[in-house]
Amino acid sequence: MSGDNDLIKLYSGRILALAADIPHLDRLSDPDATVKKRSPLCGSTVTVDVKLTDGRISEFGQDVKACALGQASAAVVGGAVIGATRAQVEAARDQLAAMLKKDGPAPDAPFDGLEVLMPARDYKNRHASILLALDATAEAMEQAEQANCA
Repeated sequence: MSGDNDLIKLYSGRILALAADIPHLDRLSDPDATVKKRSPLCGSTVTVDVKLTDGRISEFGQDVKACALGQASAAVVGGAVIGATRAQVEAARDQLAAMLKKDGPAPDAPFDGLEVLMPARDYKNRHASILLALDATAEAMEQAEQANCA
């Protein structure tokens, strides 16, 4: 039964509140790039649209079909991503992966709200879902930059 109690603690009120209020759920009509990422283990998906201005995200849209942890991650990302550079998004992605897999610290601001997901460290089967939003955003930014350089 302690496993059930641990899982109940994992889905804290803060995580559930984030999951219920995800910013930028409207897809963009004319994005610079769109990327869909899927977690093979659980089937969660996140699709991200980005528009860049001067190397920063100026518009962002996302479609999130994920567990509460993936939704909470997408909520934090959506709330922090406007104005971010690709370097910031990639750093946040790498820091989040290190936080989950190597007991690293929470990502730097503006993505420091991802610290709410620290209790998920022990649930390796959830890590891919938690990383989807940042993985998709980083890839979309890379594609948009390449398209703008072509």
